[in-house]
Amino acid sequence: MSQLDSSIQELLTIDGATGAAIVDISSGMALASGGNPGFDLNVAAAGNSNVVRAKLRTMQEIDLQGEIEDIMITLGNQYHLINVLNTEATSGLFVYLVLDRKSSNLALARHKLTGVARKISL
Repeated sequence: MSQLDSSIQELLTIDGATGAAIVDISSGMALASGGNPGFDLNVAAAGNSNVVRAKLRTMQEIDLQGEIEDIMITLGNQYHLINVLNTEATSGLFVYLVLDRKSSNLALARHKLTGVARKISL
């Protein structure tokens, strides 16, 4: 099992996790994914790469310095967490985690997501 697949499996152990992907920001392609969130995870990964690119563009346009750490999208029954990877080895990637809102603890999930994200390398 590749390191990326291991990271996906670790993300899916987070309480309430229903899907996870490691995504290339430029292409929107999921390099690894797993789970069953109830929708096409690859399509969602590609769509969320548009979200990240739009935020990066906006930051550039308003001359906002710094790096994106997280983007959170809340839905009625789910949380969608995007953790942008900013190390030299993982630049240009993000982790996309889908959580069931009823069975997850958002603070704990974000903490665990950050821990997994720190260990990801190509």
